Amino acid sequence: MKDKNFTFNSNKAKEYFLEKISFEMSPWQLQKHSQEQISALNIVDVRDYDDYIEGHIPFAIHIPMGDLEEHIKMFEKDVVNIVYSYCNCCCRAPKAASIIADNNHPVMMLCGGFKAWKELNFDIIKTSDSQ
Repeated sequence: MKDKNFTFNSNKAKEYFLEKISFEMSPWQLQKHSQEQISALNIVDVRDYDDYIEGHIPFAIHIPMGDLEEHIKMFEKDVVNIVYSYCNCCCRAPKAASIIADNNHPVMMLCGGFKAWKELNFDIIKTSDSQ
């Protein structure tokens, strides 16, 4: 049954999705870039501390969402910041990306978050509390 109140605009849909993917990076792309040109990336994990030490993406720095604004000054203007959180359902990464962009830093979001990275069996770093 068709909803008479629903209208579909394929041009707007195309524009939306093209714009959206220009600010996202897949786990495969991040893995490749982190192996080839890690100095051009700043991988930012905005999850809780306990989750970060249980496992995170190699080279990721941990800045909890609540601390991001006070640490934004340490970000370099010529390095792309790749932000990730738990999964696509989590709102932390988009919020963090918005804050980073609002401070005029280049930013992208990792598609699928840490969950997608882990499901693809990419390398994960575990950190002990004593480090």
